[in-house]
Amino acid sequence: MTDSAPAGAQAKGWSRNIPAPLLILTAAFLWGLLGIFGKNVQAAGVGPLEVAFWRAVLGGGLFATHAALIRAPLPRGRDFWITAAFGIAGVSIFYGSYQLAVRAGGASLASVLLYTAPAFVALFGWAVLRERLGKRDVLAVAGTLAGIALISLGGGRGVTVSAAALVFGLVAGFTYSLYYLYGKAFFGRYSPPALLAVALPVGALGLLPFVEFSAKTPAAWTGLGAIAFLSTYLAYTAYSLGLPRLPATRASVIASLEPVVAAALAAWLFAERLSVTALLGAALVIGAALLLSLKE
Repeated sequence: MTDSAPAGAQAKGWSRNIPAPLLILTAAFLWGLLGIFGKNVQAAGVGPLEVAFWRAVLGGGLFATHAALIRAPLPRGRDFWITAAFGIAGVSIFYGSYQLAVRAGGASLASVLLYTAPAFVALFGWAVLRERLGKRDVLAVAGTLAGIALISLGGGRGVTVSAAALVFGLVAGFTYSLYYLYGKAFFGRYSPPALLAVALPVGALGLLPFVEFSAKTPAAWTGLGAIAFLSTYLAYTAYSLGLPRLPATRASVIASLEPVVAAALAAWLFAERLSVTALLGAALVIGAALLLSLKE
């Protein structure tokens, strides 16, 4: 999920024996599984917001355990409240909208729309932070918009390009873009497990009033556990260990394999196939994300 993942962790110990590109590739693959796991769990009768809730609860517990084991100090005072606010936007809304996008449009479409996040960062910097949009920024934003238009027109087999799918996917992309802004300020000051040990439980609390709990089969619990451990805890941990040992631009290129993994697995498992027009749109969205990630 590009450079917004925790970058402040230091790679040490056993992880130094693993090539950094392999760690980033592992993270991209695990993130690509998120929509696949989510679709399977929803098919087992678990609602999308409940999937998001358990991802935050179980993932938060794993990060809290990690933070306790390494004795990482938690954010306090003003930093705590900013992290809590990030938990609502970056966990409650992001996790929930992503699972809703998976239900409405499919795993491959949700994963592609997530990569509108860099364009939202560029627009936010221009509108709020008064940062100048360069030619590369304008080109990337235009490419993202064109890509979304082509996806909307193209559709595909097993893919539902509805208003709900687009809205939930774009909300997920927007709220995911907040990781860039929050990470810039905090991931270098605190241990990522300590920050996520606060943000994820707060995000779970934000989701709680909207969750309708259902009876779950062992298969559903297994899927929820896989989302929390593999696609949340292990993915962020692998990325945060690999990123300090690799140029951020190269890490972004490797991590962009995430929607490719999601689309390939969705085609294989669920017969989701974007049309040629929609594939061209997806390529524009991912290309625009890379263009912004590869900026100086």
